[in-house]
Amino acid sequence: MSAVPAPAAARFHCEWAWLPGGVAADVLIEVVDGRFATVTPGTPAGPGAVRLAGVTLPGLANAHSHAFHRALRGRTQGGRGTFWTWREQMYAVAGALDPDTYHRLATAVYAEMALAGITCVGEFHYLHHGPGGTPYADPNAMGEALVAAAADAGIRITLLDTLYLTATVDGRPLDGVQRRFGDTGVDGWADRVALLRPRPHARIGAAAHSVRAVPAAALTELARYASAPGAFGAGADGVPVHVHLSEQRAENDACLAAHGRTPTQLLADRGLTGPSVTAVHATHLTDTDRTELGDSATGVCFCPTTERDLADGIGHARALVDAGSPLSLGSDSHAVIDLFEEARGVEMHERLHTEHRGHFTAAELLAAATATGHASLGWADAGGIAPGARADLVTVALSSPRTAGCAPEAVLFAATAADVRHVVVDGRTVVRDGVHGAVPDTGAALTAALRALDVPTPAAAATTGGPR
Repeated sequence: MSAVPAPAAARFHCEWAWLPGGVAADVLIEVVDGRFATVTPGTPAGPGAVRLAGVTLPGLANAHSHAFHRALRGRTQGGRGTFWTWREQMYAVAGALDPDTYHRLATAVYAEMALAGITCVGEFHYLHHGPGGTPYADPNAMGEALVAAAADAGIRITLLDTLYLTATVDGRPLDGVQRRFGDTGVDGWADRVALLRPRPHARIGAAAHSVRAVPAAALTELARYASAPGAFGAGADGVPVHVHLSEQRAENDACLAAHGRTPTQLLADRGLTGPSVTAVHATHLTDTDRTELGDSATGVCFCPTTERDLADGIGHARALVDAGSPLSLGSDSHAVIDLFEEARGVEMHERLHTEHRGHFTAAELLAAATATGHASLGWADAGGIAPGARADLVTVALSSPRTAGCAPEAVLFAATAADVRHVVVDGRTVVRDGVHGAVPDTGAALTAALRALDVPTPAAAATTGGPR
């Protein structure tokens, strides 16, 4: 990562810290070479320790991001419409970006994430090529811009390089701005991704955009590439694979018409389920789908703020977790960037659906926002404050108007991203007293990056949200 290198050793003293066994007071933490060396509750600070007032959590993992969607915040909420009318406005932003403007925007977006306590992001990356689908001189110029942006913002990234080949389940060719997303088949995609290299702050993963965008035979080929030992610079078990799944009822209907199977059944048939796979959204599932995902230990990533912003529907997180699917969280389109709100959304959506309270404990929601999210992105050594783990710390104030009087154990039900005061990533302080060290005026950086795009708001969308 860029900015100030991590010190070889550092000491922190937490007023409260959420450890694997629960919340403890007066926790002295020693960090050596970017990892926790000792974690000792009930211990005085002693000389040289940085005092962290409030409750300190493990680093948060944003398991599903489309960085360029941040340009749509506040531009698409004013009228009526559907996911599909929203998508046309998203395409307008996608058509305006180049590697330089994408790097500038993503750096500011990732700095916003760091301010929210996010220490690692899973970037579901499909904006690969230049206008009309013409590759850049460096065919991974857009992906490299994202990897560099994460370094500049001081967070880790898993670049989930996404296969995107068709416009519809029945195989209609890519058209318009979609051509920027496509490659020349699975082999062309794999050859391009093979040119990417992991870095200390970056890992390479794979993604199938959806059953709309990846034909059935190509799903099989992607699974084969991703599971190969050493794939894309990963270890013997292959790379993490993510896929948008059953976000919209229309996707399910089209898949049933084309294949006689639900999207989940199609993925299972094609070898694209299992512990290394994460299904994003998983909103409109049958009971059989949930059993299939759970029995195979396929992860699920819920993005409640986006799912409600786009009127996608309410997924059944509790049933999926009970079936055996690990749960992670993402901010997806960045209607907001706030993993506390995503975690609360999982519980609150269940309450709305069932008319009962108390579906997830605070500890379960924290795990979804931390350890499970990191593991889904290939960083299984992060997400917990314990010796040997990566030294990520997120300190949340207990004295703000939102958290005053809140028990440390209940902070997930009260805090927002605005309550994050201090963030440490791999032993290096990235946010101090609520200010990002490398991007101190993050709002100004976002404003400048968005103005550089100069994307007009479509008139119809601005007034009505598009066709009804």
